Amino acid sequence: MRPARRVSIRDVAVVLWILAAVGLAVAELFTTSFFLIMFALGAVAAAAAAALDAPVTVQALLFVIVSLLATLGLRPALRRHFGRDAGEPTPVAEIAGSEAVVLERVDDRSGMIKIDGEYWQARAIESDQVMEPGERVHVVEIKGNTAMVWRV
Repeated sequence: MRPARRVSIRDVAVVLWILAAVGLAVAELFTTSFFLIMFALGAVAAAAAAALDAPVTVQALLFVIVSLLATLGLRPALRRHFGRDAGEPTPVAEIAGSEAVVLERVDDRSGMIKIDGEYWQARAIESDQVMEPGERVHVVEIKGNTAMVWRV
């Protein structure tokens, strides 16, 4: 019969850092802010240092440095790339000034346009303008839930 293998401090540290990384990654699933995942990356780096038998101070320092660098460098890029969450409406302030495509004929009484995948009621800003489906229009302003548009 073989003697039982002793658990080393290094093994415990690796397991604790991995548990921290997994816990932070799972918590990120509920926040979707790309904040906690940066600390999970730091914990993975610290786990690697622990596996290489680095001192606890080096592990902690590596955790802080990697988390900080990821938060300052990687997080903004991820937020720019992924933008708003799927299904989150575009803020009205971002709509004014954008371009759209006419879906249904737009005149001064009715119409429908598509702005960044969202459907909006639209009206021509001038009563003599008529825009046909497929034309591109410029959103001048938003009045209530209606986009006031001008031909591009």
